[in-house]
Amino acid sequence: MWSGEYIAFLALATIAISGGILMLNLTKVIHMLLSLVFTFLSIAGLYVLLSAEFIAAVQVLIYSGAVTIIMLFGIMLTKHNDQTLDLTGGWRRFGVFLGVLAFGLIMFMGIKNLSPAVQNVALENENTKQIGLALYSKFIIPFELTSIVLLVALIGAIILAKRDEDEGDNHE
Repeated sequence: MWSGEYIAFLALATIAISGGILMLNLTKVIHMLLSLVFTFLSIAGLYVLLSAEFIAAVQVLIYSGAVTIIMLFGIMLTKHNDQTLDLTGGWRRFGVFLGVLAFGLIMFMGIKNLSPAVQNVALENENTKQIGLALYSKFIIPFELTSIVLLVALIGAIILAKRDEDEGDNHE
């Protein structure tokens, strides 16, 4: 019962849940961002346990890397003053605790009543290759359209940031 996979799952799940709770309860934005990174990395570890190495690598590269860096740049570019505000009153902490407890109980009851059919399923040995083949043959147009949408969003963000900077210079 206490195999290495089980212990790794418990450790990664605990880190993911703790990171989420810390993100809700911390007051400094940078600390919240770091707890989000811990959550993303532990979820990538859970993907590795599920033999989804490609999804784990994408999780690390996109979420833990790119999204976190974009959020960090957003914080730095908005001239965010890193003052600690006491917004975590007793009622908020109690509400967060109740929400986490309710979510945990719902998940426990769902898993407890689940009876998966035991069947021999051959996992794809080259799952990354299969994803690449599907992505670049069957889904090439949506893949390229997504990159164009992201490029347009980046250009729009730069234009909006420049406009706000120019308006700030005129008002001073």
